[in-house]
Amino acid sequence: MSNLSSTKVLIVIPARYASSRFPGKPLAPISGKPMIQHVVDRVRQAQQQVNVVVATEDDRIMEAAIAFGAEAIMTRPDHKTGTDRVAEVAAHLKADIYINVQGDEPLIDAGTIDAVIETMAEDESIQLATPCSAITHQPDIMDPNVVKAVMDFDGNALYFSRAPIPWVRDTGAHVAARHTKHIGLYGYRRDALLEFPTLPPGELERIEQLEQLRWLENGFKIRVVETEYDAVSVDVPADIAKVEKILASASDPEN
Repeated sequence: MSNLSSTKVLIVIPARYASSRFPGKPLAPISGKPMIQHVVDRVRQAQQQVNVVVATEDDRIMEAAIAFGAEAIMTRPDHKTGTDRVAEVAAHLKADIYINVQGDEPLIDAGTIDAVIETMAEDESIQLATPCSAITHQPDIMDPNVVKAVMDFDGNALYFSRAPIPWVRDTGAHVAARHTKHIGLYGYRRDALLEFPTLPPGELERIEQLEQLRWLENGFKIRVVETEYDAVSVDVPADIAKVEKILASASDPEN
């Protein structure tokens, strides 16, 4: 059993300017603030004691982060995944647990971050952890942009897929299948994180385009933490309006 109060946690927010679908995404204005500021503000609401750093490859993001009072670190421009960027930070900054929060999650739930930290702090055998939530919106099951997760009896991930897993074969029997949505937030121990850049990418990762499959293909276990948070990420410019609507609704006392 780990002592939670003595566990040093570093939250790393990888924020890349050169996004192919949405260049400059971390600096996109949302309700008057750059998106990366929303992410940092949300992360700082965690109940657990954490340090927060923005990891970027671009001076503009670095300057913006420093301007609104965030810690920021410059990382290499050639990283292929956010995990590689977080691993570079881990090579320079030591912590017990690293949390990777995507820079395009302006509504990230601090309670979900706390749940991942607590799960890892209470069981030191857990090298990797990630949250998921129950899918309640039926079309999400068939949506390839919504990543589904299935777990074993111990709560470890068996697989992540863009496909509708589990597939209900006998529809006539009215089987009540439970589908869960993966939330792209990760907790790592330092040794596992530093090993990631050395792991060979596998066929499943290449086919599904899901970097978390690299861990599974290389024999790692990922503990899945269930949460009620339903992630709303910004993938394309049109998503900004959705986020602003949710923020406006949350700040309206009539709602």
